[in-house]
Amino acid sequence: MDCWARLKSSSWAYPTAVLTLYGFFANCRIAEPFLTPYLIGPHKNISEEVLTNYLFPIWTYSYLAFLFPVFLLTDFLRYKPLIMVQGLFLVINYILLCFARDLPFMVYLQVNYSVVTSTEVAYFSYIYSVIPVENYQRATGYLRSALLAGYTFGASLAQVLVSLAGLDYFYINTITLGVMSMAFLISFWLPMPQRTMFFKGKKAAALRSQSQQEGPLGAHRPEEPVMDEDYGSVGWCSRENVAAAGHLLWKSFRESYSSRHLIYWSLWWALATAGYMQVFNYIQLIWDHIEPSATSSIYNGGVESVCSLVGAVAAFSVGHIKVTWAVWGELALGLFSAIGAGAVFLMAFTSSIWACYAGYAIFKSCYMFLITITAFQIASNLSTECYALTFGINTFVALSLQTIITIIFVDEAALGLDIVTQFIIYGSYYAVISLLFLIRGAYTASVNCHSAEQKETRQESSVEVIATERF
Repeated sequence: MDCWARLKSSSWAYPTAVLTLYGFFANCRIAEPFLTPYLIGPHKNISEEVLTNYLFPIWTYSYLAFLFPVFLLTDFLRYKPLIMVQGLFLVINYILLCFARDLPFMVYLQVNYSVVTSTEVAYFSYIYSVIPVENYQRATGYLRSALLAGYTFGASLAQVLVSLAGLDYFYINTITLGVMSMAFLISFWLPMPQRTMFFKGKKAAALRSQSQQEGPLGAHRPEEPVMDEDYGSVGWCSRENVAAAGHLLWKSFRESYSSRHLIYWSLWWALATAGYMQVFNYIQLIWDHIEPSATSSIYNGGVESVCSLVGAVAAFSVGHIKVTWAVWGELALGLFSAIGAGAVFLMAFTSSIWACYAGYAIFKSCYMFLITITAFQIASNLSTECYALTFGINTFVALSLQTIITIIFVDEAALGLDIVTQFIIYGSYYAVISLLFLIRGAYTASVNCHSAEQKETRQESSVEVIATERF
């Protein structure tokens, strides 16, 4: 009891521990690696064409529609309610998967899941509103680890249940429903944040301005009397508050994209993430195309588990590589994007399921490696508020691009391409990204090297002049 009391009294340990626990259970989606075989199989009896060209695109369109409003609502409602909504909709998601059979319910399932994915911004933003700045790095590491651990454990357990226990997909979904219910209950334990990033209220804004003028001593003034009134329904939702939030959003936007260097990194983020989400969403379909789940043993859970670990190792290695990313970063984006493009082409043209698995592992590792570099480069040059906004905008642009790709190539109302042709398109898309950044990276590297040579030449000339003057 004493340990629990000390944990709750901590300024950062308690909310970090609860959110980490929630992240583990919310991402321990045991049934997810076998979603496509479950939907195609006798339980739902949905054809591969309907799944590819009709159902999955609905998630993309709904996600785009919800993302930006949810981003603003997350900050406005102070994060916790949106995390609870995510937990609730995860429960509904697996209730539908377990017990709903008709196609209209499967359509609603896609819309429901788009709410789950759009509220992920609340999970990543919540912690920065309740803990001190000095604990940001440690807390972020714990949250990322919880996501990885939950997904890896869930995928591994799924493979064990399918391959060794021979458990039916329906029962795997019911187990996942229980895990999601646990995540929803844990979300109630989260403390309610007392501040937001953008919707700060009139008195909070005045206090902030006064604190900035008074300096460090003024920044530690007690805020409790302000919080109760400041977050009331009248003052908090006032026209002045909304206008101030809009001004702060615009200011953060200008700061985020004022640097050409950051624009290029954000451009890769958006372009590459759009392609990654398409590959991730449809990878089970091409696996089922190469090795039909109805007639073969499949290892989707084991592959997803291994890919998550390999991707985590690739991302972790970024912190231990001594490279001047400002010089060589764009060239690295182009080079590893080219490797990713080759991996997607391998998945499209191979008839071996193991080669397809290997291609997916390579592709996911390259993406995790590069997105970690990109996030680090952006975060190291921006404030926390700007980083949150930049993350939201980059994700919105990525989702817009993904929606365009889906409308043209996937949706049955347009081309409605088969899954192999889609992956050829995705490989070509990544090849274009790699070409753009290889050219840009080579130019940046040559300019920086030339500038370094000129600087060295000037220094040598200065030394020679000083030596001449002495003699």
